[in-house]
Amino acid sequence: MNPHKGHRERLRERFLAEGLDNFPEHNILELLLFYALPQKDTNPIAHALLTEFGSLAGVLDAPLEELCKVSGVGQNAAVLIKLLPPFWRRYQMSRTAGDDCLDTIEKAGAYLLPRFFGLKTEQVYVLCLDAKCKLLVCKKLFEGIVNAAQIHTRRVVELALACNASSVILAHNHLSGVALPSHDDRVTTLRLKEALESVGVFLADHIIVAEEDFVSMAQSGW
Repeated sequence: MNPHKGHRERLRERFLAEGLDNFPEHNILELLLFYALPQKDTNPIAHALLTEFGSLAGVLDAPLEELCKVSGVGQNAAVLIKLLPPFWRRYQMSRTAGDDCLDTIEKAGAYLLPRFFGLKTEQVYVLCLDAKCKLLVCKKLFEGIVNAAQIHTRRVVELALACNASSVILAHNHLSGVALPSHDDRVTTLRLKEALESVGVFLADHIIVAEEDFVSMAQSGW
């Protein structure tokens, strides 16, 4: 007999009745760990994780190898924890996948935000649109180390021509948490704008994402 069965069932029933909004962070971790550690008391493990990493967000952001060092966690539980941020990112991407007409800044931003959720490196996406702003291609072209993503003009131009795009939206993330364009962002945008115009493609925007915020360089006058 599992001595923790009653507690587990009560916690599950509470979640089903109330959701997670009123759960303390250790109970959220407990509930999650039930499914990786069916025979263990997950309460002390949840507390140990929070002590080690400071918060629920800290636990989810922790490297796999560091999670495995916490007593009682193990490989299966660590992998389950690391699954959550990319799972949430794919969920959000799936929710926005049906709206492929990106004819406003708000639609473009809503489409792009989930693709940068929880990332620890800079990434660059290129969206190619037809004449009616229907999305033809969304492609991640570059991924760099922190603060060092590179945007190669030739690859962007080649992609736009390959899918016969009328316009392009460029997007990348700032890990600093501030979405304001840097000097390098402005220089890159102007260089790419000129290169695309030379082949008859319009650079519609360069969107910079930081956490849950984004800035449109077109809307900002850049």
